[in-house]
Amino acid sequence: MQWVKVLVGVVGAAALLGLGIILGHFAIPKEADVPAPSISQDLDLEILETVMQHLDANRIRENLRELSREPHLASSPRDEALVQLLLQHWQDPESGLDSAEAPAYEVLLSFPSQEQPNLVTVVSPTGRVLFSCLQSEQNLTGEQAGPDVVPPYAAYAPPGTPQGLLVYANRGTEEDFMNLQTQGIKLEGTIALTRYGGAGRGAKAVNAAKYGVAGVLVYTDPADINDGQSSANETFPNSWHLPPSGVERGSYFEYFGDPLTPYLPANPSSFRLDPDAAPGFPLIPTQPIGFDDAKILLCNLQGTVAPAAWQGALGCDYKLGPGFRSDGDFPADSQVNVSVHNRLELRNSSNVLGIIRGAVEPDRYVLYGNHRDSWVHGAVDPSSGTAVLLELSRVLGTLLKKGTWRPRRSIVFASWGAEEFGLIGSTEFTEEFFSKLQERTVAYINVDISVFANATLRAQGTPPVQGVIFAAAKQIPAPSPVGLSIYDNWIRYSNRSSSAYGLVPSLGSLGAGSDYAPFIHFLGISSMDIAYTYDRSKTSARIYPTYHTAFDTFGYVDKFVDPGFGSHQAVARTAGSVLLRLSDSLFLPLNVSDYGETLRSFLQAAQQNLGGLLEQHSISLGPLVTAVEKFEGAAAALDQHISALHKGTPDPLQVRMLNDQLMLLERTFLNPRAFPEERYYSHVLWAPRTGSVATFPGLANACSRAMNTGLGSAAWAEVQRQLSILVVALEGAAATLRPVADL
Repeated sequence: MQWVKVLVGVVGAAALLGLGIILGHFAIPKEADVPAPSISQDLDLEILETVMQHLDANRIRENLRELSREPHLASSPRDEALVQLLLQHWQDPESGLDSAEAPAYEVLLSFPSQEQPNLVTVVSPTGRVLFSCLQSEQNLTGEQAGPDVVPPYAAYAPPGTPQGLLVYANRGTEEDFMNLQTQGIKLEGTIALTRYGGAGRGAKAVNAAKYGVAGVLVYTDPADINDGQSSANETFPNSWHLPPSGVERGSYFEYFGDPLTPYLPANPSSFRLDPDAAPGFPLIPTQPIGFDDAKILLCNLQGTVAPAAWQGALGCDYKLGPGFRSDGDFPADSQVNVSVHNRLELRNSSNVLGIIRGAVEPDRYVLYGNHRDSWVHGAVDPSSGTAVLLELSRVLGTLLKKGTWRPRRSIVFASWGAEEFGLIGSTEFTEEFFSKLQERTVAYINVDISVFANATLRAQGTPPVQGVIFAAAKQIPAPSPVGLSIYDNWIRYSNRSSSAYGLVPSLGSLGAGSDYAPFIHFLGISSMDIAYTYDRSKTSARIYPTYHTAFDTFGYVDKFVDPGFGSHQAVARTAGSVLLRLSDSLFLPLNVSDYGETLRSFLQAAQQNLGGLLEQHSISLGPLVTAVEKFEGAAAALDQHISALHKGTPDPLQVRMLNDQLMLLERTFLNPRAFPEERYYSHVLWAPRTGSVATFPGLANACSRAMNTGLGSAAWAEVQRQLSILVVALEGAAATLRPVADL
């Protein structure tokens, strides 16, 4: 009588679901003129068009003017004032949301000392100061000075005053330091001058310390950010390029989240690590400087001429050192002193959450967030995103208060705190509500920097969100050229050939550069990041030039980045359309079949680049091939099931079961034991890849480490373990997509 038990279970589940939906419905406060929600409520295209029409570029511009009016470093008085501004907007009686709150976490931040400013000098053998790097950026527009402008520093770099001969270490990768050592350059006790790019900020200091370097300097080379332009008349305020005194601030902490409470929310009662023993901090003093100062140091170095790939645009031949040349500006035996006086402090940092409760499925959440804190004024990063967030929530809040709309599912708007120090606010939120978010979150939409530049849309995300982004972009006119949709304009700049769709825009993958990281890597929630960006054929800049400097101001955006704010409006419309499609559609617009292309691409790369090597060690890719095929088959069958439901009149339980399959697919790729050396990374498809082959990261990394080891080594055993992890994950994903009654 097993079928009887199954039937009873299904009927009981249906009854409980119906009761849950009814309770959820009546738990929502009703305005007198709000129409009763329909259990089959679907995306209302008229509402969607109304939202698109009411998103106002001028309002976004004024939002940005206010948000970036003053520096708002995390936990500063201005940062807390912006918390209140967001609460005020989201509690407005005419355009606010259902509720808003600002929970705070007690987190470890790092600041430079006001009493002892950090300083980089060149000193003679007798200790006389021969040259001092600027301690602050030049006040070019009247906005780069003042007590609230934090001077350039490397957050979480330890205090210290190392002194030694200068060496040039390119981008500070481990290979760069190995290259110097191979050339016979003694690195112990030296000061290494490095440039941004190639390796993460913190990695530069970690790599340097491995080779005995005493201190690290970091600068931005005009070749990497300014297309080679470096003179005052070629740079801000005369163009959008970084001026010579510009210095990129940033966090040098290796991980993300509060440094003292990994995997625990940073509440007052939580266990905390000893700050003196906590991992992830740079081991040696580190300080960023401007390229004008870097030029004086680098162009006076002696030694071998650096390789061509290490050269830049400072107007001289870059040499490796160590030490200065005898015919330069300093005596040959002069040394560089790096005096760092950073301090660690426990501070309260707030997230701001604004909630619109769903009418039919209030227990399903669509999250939309960006961070609030900046290093200085932060007009581009992050206030361009916050300006869009405020305008989108205003338009939706107005419809909500008028009683003309309520989403099918709940929407949560989030303004994260302390992102610049290591994605802290968003990570603490995911730690505190881990189970709830994993069980109930449909997707996470991140709009951090909304506009890098005004050429084209740029989107990153996991494969299931590709379709909903494309659908939104096809319906919205591009700011320019006139007559094209955002989708049509996007495909002109960045495209790929899809076996399923032909030529489509390229969707980038998600790393850990913004607040989507804990949602995708830690929780396994389908995530995306949406922005407008530049024409890559016209610039080689790795990011917009005034990134993390005191020159990232409202005037910079208004004059150079997006005059007229048409690209900000385009991002608001695109992200808003995606949000409504996810929150209001009867069937979730997550196309799980799109994962098949990624899996097939990863598999082919493994077969072509690693297959022969694996065979030499008696390791077969056969089980992985079978697992990919199982996933493709299950996804195709689910697509057919969805089509059949679209043509019929499905009952609420059928809709709910299907949507849960779509929502939960991403979770099946999590394995918290897959990467024990990493923190928070558990997604077996999107964890960091250090191996050179563009395939499954665990397999690529394990093969890279095992390459030069013998048969039967522990490294090759790890390759086998990673293969098993992948097979189990893919088989689990396929099982999730099969009919729910098939156990």
